[in-house]
Amino acid sequence: EEEEQEKEEEEGCYRLYPGHIPTSPLQKALLAAGSAFMALYDPYRHDMVAVLGETTGCLALPNLRDKMKHHPEGYRILQERPRIRLSTLDMARLRGLPDGTLGREYVRFLEDNKVSPDTRMPPKFVDDEELAYVIQRYREVHDLMHTLLGMPTNMLGEVVVKWFEAIQTGLPMCVLGAAFGPIRLSARKLQVLATELVPWAIRSGRNASCILNVYYEQRWEQPVESLREEIGIFPPPAVRV
Repeated sequence: EEEEQEKEEEEGCYRLYPGHIPTSPLQKALLAAGSAFMALYDPYRHDMVAVLGETTGCLALPNLRDKMKHHPEGYRILQERPRIRLSTLDMARLRGLPDGTLGREYVRFLEDNKVSPDTRMPPKFVDDEELAYVIQRYREVHDLMHTLLGMPTNMLGEVVVKWFEAIQTGLPMCVLGAAFGPIRLSARKLQVLATELVPWAIRSGRNASCILNVYYEQRWEQPVESLREEIGIFPPPAVRV
């Protein structure tokens, strides 16, 4: 193992964290182009969406980290590195919380949409250990964004969340998803999206404080409405998504 490590160090591609794959700027550009094509062709290819996020986030990720560093709750998250996974969640306790609390509504979202927090891909192509955690955290709070925004995981719901996240994070991957996601939607859904949902998502994204500066694990008992208000997310429009 030591020999392997020495060999990696000699080659100038020392792994910064488990799973890290060092890449040159050219390799990153090729990965970004390929993953963008695949992600636009099939928005449910979460692996391609993940690669796109990592290979194009070189400006947005340091900006997000700085926002976290300059906020007391965000700074604590960076220090303590909490993870949202089935192994760290007490699902039975969350299920037992009163209706309307973040924990109860989060579990309801997971169950209704048959999704698991464990499906989030670990980062591979981010060449900075702290920034790798920032993108990991962004991925793991994505389902909480659905919960706070009241959006399901269908294509319309995903596009709305992507608009909110694009405004919030500046990640090119979110911008692409927001811009090209609607391509497959019906005319009726496009109308609802353009007239009601996108304007609300943009307004909320601009008004809200940084979504990575909330220690969600310590807010399970907080009512969703009160957390929305605290962050600055406007109540969702009353339309069927």
